[in-house]
Amino acid sequence: MFDTTVCDETVTRDALLKFLAEVSNNNSTILGTNSGWNSTSDPCKDKWLGVTCNAKTLSVEKIILDGYDFSSGTFDVTTICNVEPIAHTLFFLSLKNGLLQGKNFDSIDKCKHLRHLVLGGNRFSGSIPQSFSRLNNLKRLDISNNRLSGVLPDLSRISGLIEFEAQNNQLSGEIPEFDFSNFVVFNVSFNNFSGSIPPEGDSFPVSRYLENPLLCGSPLAGKCSSLSEDSESADHDKPKSSLSRDEILMFSGYFLIGLALVLLILLCVYRKRKQKQQKKKESRIELMKKVATVDHDSTTTSMDQSKKGASNSDISSAVISSDDSNTAVSQSLVVLTSPEANNGLRFEDLLKAPAELLGRGKHGSMYKVMCDNPKMTLAVKRIKDWSITGSEFKKRMQKLDKIRHPNVLPAVAFYSSRQEKLLVYEYQDNGSLLLLLQGIQTGQRFHWSSRLSIAAGIADALAFMHQELQHDRIAHGNLKSSNIFLTNNMEPMIGEYGLMSIAEISTTTASNSHYVFPITDENVGAIFKEDVYAFGVILLELLTGKVQNNGIELASWVVSVLREEWTVEVFDRTLIQEGASEERMVNLLQVAVKCVNHSHEARPSINQVALMVTTIRDEDDRSVDVSASTSTII
Repeated sequence: MFDTTVCDETVTRDALLKFLAEVSNNNSTILGTNSGWNSTSDPCKDKWLGVTCNAKTLSVEKIILDGYDFSSGTFDVTTICNVEPIAHTLFFLSLKNGLLQGKNFDSIDKCKHLRHLVLGGNRFSGSIPQSFSRLNNLKRLDISNNRLSGVLPDLSRISGLIEFEAQNNQLSGEIPEFDFSNFVVFNVSFNNFSGSIPPEGDSFPVSRYLENPLLCGSPLAGKCSSLSEDSESADHDKPKSSLSRDEILMFSGYFLIGLALVLLILLCVYRKRKQKQQKKKESRIELMKKVATVDHDSTTTSMDQSKKGASNSDISSAVISSDDSNTAVSQSLVVLTSPEANNGLRFEDLLKAPAELLGRGKHGSMYKVMCDNPKMTLAVKRIKDWSITGSEFKKRMQKLDKIRHPNVLPAVAFYSSRQEKLLVYEYQDNGSLLLLLQGIQTGQRFHWSSRLSIAAGIADALAFMHQELQHDRIAHGNLKSSNIFLTNNMEPMIGEYGLMSIAEISTTTASNSHYVFPITDENVGAIFKEDVYAFGVILLELLTGKVQNNGIELASWVVSVLREEWTVEVFDRTLIQEGASEERMVNLLQVAVKCVNHSHEARPSINQVALMVTTIRDEDDRSVDVSASTSTII
């Protein structure tokens, strides 16, 4: 009987060798002498470099040849997509940064099971054929950093597409009517696209559309005008005629008058906005001064009473007064255990010091304040509409001051009045973990060892805080990368710990998961598990290099990718290029997935998480030490 398996293996091997010969221009050694690519071996059994096969069927599923110099070669998809054994099983094809020039994409749809097609960083030119729109299983398409031109095919027909990168080309025409709710990654910047950005396209930042001069609509500043488009289309139907000299002068005059009017309007708008901002600033300062006056009066009254015989407790650098009814609680700036701040930091100093708005969050605004006396830079959190009473706030801050961990940012001081509350921290010059993650997109290096060290530091700190504060029901409740600050030594510091009450965490959890936690002793542990979920999202951000506005979206995307058994695809590409241990990345990914389980009962405790992350970090440190010792001996 004829052995079809042997026949398929031979056809597959010959097709792959022909494919390599074309992309390398017959340079058989371009992959190295130990790549396995030769006519006497089998791609699957002998594990050719860049080829991944199904373990059971021994059929080719992935071809990944990134970063090789194929500048003199050509890419003809018919070589592999017209070969049945490959076309029916290949779902991942990547030739990224290969500098390939020649191409033939016409038969790409014959590889109908392709889910990942990565062709970025080459020199492909010309248009993209309609055959791309027939890749119905495609999840990721990367054609960025090429010289492609012309109109895109109707890629919106591919309903499952979640990543599309086409930046740095010469593509033109309109952007297809994609379903942007599916996208995790999208970028068409630095092209020649025209027309309006499709609905929901503004879910991505303006940077994803930059340098397309004829493109308009949100999130770009340029608005689309249907009237001007109609007039342009009407003009196309009219016969063209050359303008006379008088007409040119007339239209030029109209243009200059219009330009002057626009500039005048913009100037007026700018002045009004400036005046409004100034009024807001003055009213805010006036409000804070009134608060300070109220506090000063109450403090003076308290001191007068103490002179008449009331006992006066000795609290350095602060005078606290409150009333038993809790209806008019007011206190001056309370300085905690900070030697610098204890040298004279006062509420008035915070009011007078220059302040810069850093951002607004769930609980209020954060300011950078530069004090002259004492000389220090502070971060001041201004909290509004917090249901907690002044006396409860004071107890909570004093409790948190006693429970300290090297990776938890302690409050330097706090202030409470009827109108608002302030929390004062030391300002961290290296910013937040969020900024560091966002820097990856602009080429900033963030090494694997640093990511692992940060993850271990956060996990250890959370485990300590949970153990010490579970009895007091003080969880974090709002853990995210923007609340993880970095010291000068790049050590993580968890900020804003304890700013959410257990009731607020329960309410937030209910709105996200549609499940209401009754606040009972039995359910307190479940509410602390929300910090475990949030830490899982931070781990996913560290592993993927992606930052989502909503952590649930990132977790869902990762889980969907893993369900398709594309584990390597979730990792940040810079980690793979760096040579980070894939085994340890997978181990950390497994920890993250356990943390973001929808069932809080199924999530591990933070102590278990900390142990797992620390073990992975220690293994990585040992492997680095061994490598260093080996290189020294050699």
